[in-house]
Amino acid sequence: MDRDEARKMKEQLTTFARELAEKHGIVATPRSPSAQSESDAADAVRAPTLALGLVPQEDGGFGIAVRYRLGVPRARSIVRKVSAEIGPDADIRRTGRIRPVSELGPRPPAPTSQADGDTDRRRPLRPGISIGHVGVTAGTLGAFVTRAVPGDGHLYALSNYHVLAGSPEARPGDVVLQPGPADGGLAPGDRIGELTQVVDLDSAEPSYTDAAIARLDRVPVSFEYPVGRVMKTARALGGEIVGKVGRTTATTRGRVTAIELDDVIVGYEDLGALSFDDQIEIESLDDGPFSRGGDSGALVYREDGVAIGLLFAGSESGGRSGKGLTYANPIDQVLEILDVELARDQAHPFG
Repeated sequence: MDRDEARKMKEQLTTFARELAEKHGIVATPRSPSAQSESDAADAVRAPTLALGLVPQEDGGFGIAVRYRLGVPRARSIVRKVSAEIGPDADIRRTGRIRPVSELGPRPPAPTSQADGDTDRRRPLRPGISIGHVGVTAGTLGAFVTRAVPGDGHLYALSNYHVLAGSPEARPGDVVLQPGPADGGLAPGDRIGELTQVVDLDSAEPSYTDAAIARLDRVPVSFEYPVGRVMKTARALGGEIVGKVGRTTATTRGRVTAIELDDVIVGYEDLGALSFDDQIEIESLDDGPFSRGGDSGALVYREDGVAIGLLFAGSESGGRSGKGLTYANPIDQVLEILDVELARDQAHPFG
């Protein structure tokens, strides 16, 4: 199938899967009062009980990605029926629970002593190092961005909501530390800036990004990634070889295995289960996972140094290594919603 045909089939299958779920009596949703804890959120079964997206094929066409979290009989029954409708173009994977890839992520948390990435205090600041809201554990500084606001010459750090804010109680002006608190960061000595803006996550409707920015103080910065300075962005097309540099697993390589995934259910400790649409899925090309707890907020880039995503969540299982799949927000969506762009000039007075 070409992309348009695959998109049309995905839309039809979403309706079909929801009807099947309703016939099976699966009506519990992560938005119900009975699904408020992280455990309940992670286990929530809701129509259509699976995520559907596009998967690249060797002939240049696309198949349908079918992702389901729980191996309960009713979910497996729906997957079988949906897959039968797709035929040989179905790419089926069980992911297990999906959670934000924070220090409290789906895989065992990686203490500072066990992290391969950079958990130390770093000046100049650079992408891939430990960062966090003063009340959070630790995540990753993904990129430096600027605002298209006349007279705003500030530089901002880009990461996830659950790294730079961490809870609905967080407010603009809250202190952001480097390294993050889990790695020994303390205020005021390790302060690097303050929370400026978050993308609201609403359980009443699908989300697209888990993102936030923090305005940086007068601290030196370095814009370099392992692939050089990243200034361009692109839409993920599927099949790309990508990399990231994160606080926990440092530099890893992966491959985009699915795009335009809708209804990816992510269990948040403080927000319950949220549904994300139009997400990117990545599997590791290394022996270990592409990401682990603490890598949240890392920028995902192609081999040519073009950014495609902002890493935010991971699954318990799946992928070549069987150690989990990684999910990222499309970077263009992130930048558009926050109304920022990747920093292009050394405008920061301490850059």
